Amino acid sequence: MKFEPSELTPDRSARHFYGADLRRLRTKAKMSLVQLAGEVPCSKSQLGRIETAESMPPPGLSEEFDRVFKTDGHFARLYGLVSKEIHPEQYRRSLELESRSSIIREYAGPLVPGLLQTPRYAEALFRAHNSRASDEEVQEKVDARVLRQRLLQPDSRLDYCAIVDEAALRRPMGGPQVMREQLHTLLDAVSTPSTVVQVMPFAHGPHGLLGTGMLTLMTLDDGKTYAYEEGISTGTLMEDIERVNTRARAYDRLRSHALPPAESATFIKSVMEALPK
Repeated sequence: MKFEPSELTPDRSARHFYGADLRRLRTKAKMSLVQLAGEVPCSKSQLGRIETAESMPPPGLSEEFDRVFKTDGHFARLYGLVSKEIHPEQYRRSLELESRSSIIREYAGPLVPGLLQTPRYAEALFRAHNSRASDEEVQEKVDARVLRQRLLQPDSRLDYCAIVDEAALRRPMGGPQVMREQLHTLLDAVSTPSTVVQVMPFAHGPHGLLGTGMLTLMTLDDGKTYAYEEGISTGTLMEDIERVNTRARAYDRLRSHALPPAESATFIKSVMEALPK
């Protein structure tokens, strides 16, 4: 039976346009999917899914397409738009604000904050959330999370503060080796020129954000602050100044009771040492 390529719909989204443009250039170059797979670090089947917008291009692949087709950064620039579509619509507004923030303050209840998660920790989390997800679906989510973490690169202008509940440190996500790697990453971020991580120990008892999954306070260059609360499958963005201020006050009060950075580092090390070998 003769192979019939799937119909493309480039006008549906940036993701669909990306795929259609990839097929256009591949066809123009008289390359098959197998031939292109031999030029870039991607399988024939995944390339086919990228062309039909069934799969997101992983980070770094766009630069490979630009190299092969000599498109002078076209796919790399387009990926900036496509990457925003990795996330469900309900989260995109908060992610757009996150990318524009100059100060981010976070409280993490049961989980390590997304901006500080290692790939293996994130993978374990996504598999726990959806045990029926395919490896490809999980990898897309992991790639999306890693992409967000560019905000914390050394040359970033962002000031980032996180309060991490003891529960997030002690829950063995993915097993001892994954947790050891994750705790080490937290330790590296405890006190740097642009990051501060503090631990909220069980010993403090109840507090004003207990029961909140994740709280993020995002302040833009113009001084405007937004609050975002997230659960397992829901997210609420707050722009009303009264609601934002209520959560900012709760965060500031919590921060005053959290362990200072040096004590937080000691605490994280003790949790690491207690992990099974």
